[in-house]
Amino acid sequence: MGYQKREDLNVVSERAILVALTLRGERISLDERFAELSALTASAGGEVVGHLTQKRRLPRGRTFVGKGKLDELRNLAESTDASVIIFDHDLTPAQIQNVEEATERKIIDRSELILDIFSSRASTSEARLQVEIAQLEYTYPRLRAMWDHLGQVTGGAPVGIGTRGPGEQQLEIDRRLVQRRLKQLRRELEGMQQRSVREVAKRNTNHFTVGLVGYTNAGKSTIFNTLTAGGAWSHDQLFATLSTRIERWELGGGVGAMLSDTVGFVRKLPHHLVASFRSTLEETVNCQLLLIVVDAADQSASHQLETVERTLDDLGATDQPRILILNKIDKIKELSDKLVLTSLYPEAIQLSAMTREGIDVLESEVLSFVVGPIREVALSIDTSAGKAVDFIEKRTEVVERDWKERRTLYRVKIGERQLHQLMSLGGGLLINDTRPADAIALLWPTIEKQESCYLVPPHRQLGQTDDGSEQT
Repeated sequence: MGYQKREDLNVVSERAILVALTLRGERISLDERFAELSALTASAGGEVVGHLTQKRRLPRGRTFVGKGKLDELRNLAESTDASVIIFDHDLTPAQIQNVEEATERKIIDRSELILDIFSSRASTSEARLQVEIAQLEYTYPRLRAMWDHLGQVTGGAPVGIGTRGPGEQQLEIDRRLVQRRLKQLRRELEGMQQRSVREVAKRNTNHFTVGLVGYTNAGKSTIFNTLTAGGAWSHDQLFATLSTRIERWELGGGVGAMLSDTVGFVRKLPHHLVASFRSTLEETVNCQLLLIVVDAADQSASHQLETVERTLDDLGATDQPRILILNKIDKIKELSDKLVLTSLYPEAIQLSAMTREGIDVLESEVLSFVVGPIREVALSIDTSAGKAVDFIEKRTEVVERDWKERRTLYRVKIGERQLHQLMSLGGGLLINDTRPADAIALLWPTIEKQESCYLVPPHRQLGQTDDGSEQT
């Protein structure tokens, strides 16, 4: 039975029972957990036909759930004609095998379910490599318990001729094949990742980069398509996007940024997947500004934001400024619910990618960050520095211009970050007749970092109320 049940781990078109335990220290409600697990099951193509829960201090060692609940689970599977049982937890190989034997149903834990979804969504060569590596790393330690057709070594000593079963030999062969395949895949992936690292470094040098991050199905791809030329696959399901897509985002006044959209986060994302997709995730989290998207209409919005922030911290994305976006605000019908959100996240931008509500506020905030605080300055630059002259003419507000010998003299209104970009183009730049670094230090004195990691939108500056008056 075991071999047939474990041979195919996908749940497409299968009737599924969902199981979740309330353990000591659990903070997320069962309703929220079952809602997410149901969405994951639907994304994998399964049909949910039943739920089962149990409150325990700790899971049972052999079967995770208690003996009575195990009988209840078997009866529920028979009465609903379910073919698969999905746990909202990670189970050990022995627990999977024991529950399968007791229920005579295929058992899938949370990591396997997510891996199956990733496998079905992977469309690029890099994504397919990353998923296969994660699957092999997950499967490798489970080979003995997952495949009971491999048999066991006959016990006793000494071990005589003919007493070693072929199953153990096959198990070792399978393990070697897995290790060999993993080594090959990692080499291929490393080559792709090295190219990606060079591309990211070059992009951050030549452009201002902005990354869309957030919980899966928060609406990142829809926002991406709204802000750019689009092309990201946008669908109301978990993990619709697995590979990074990058497009130019025009912010007005000739200023633009490169916007990235990539895979979303989820609670208890399997660590094998995090490791495999690290380069894909880092391509976005290495951006110079992060837009954290939260589904404002989801009852689990606060917990989802905690998951995103924790994942960003784990990936080392702690230095970039962040803008918090409450997306799908159009789906919140009750004013009281909106007031709760604004009180919890006063720094957030309320937005609807579908109705474009709040898009102008977001663009204004990002534009002010890309450009930086505006000052009127005098610039002197070599006339032969074509790229720098073109930048000044197209990206800044020119008040007046003049020419002296081989120098072009400008008086312009320009932002701090624009000046840093201009400095990288060379041309012997002088600002207010002094060295650029000294001039910038005088024009824009260092401001102490705010305690909050989120930027404050322009319509809610610190120290002001909504009507713009000073707070007391």
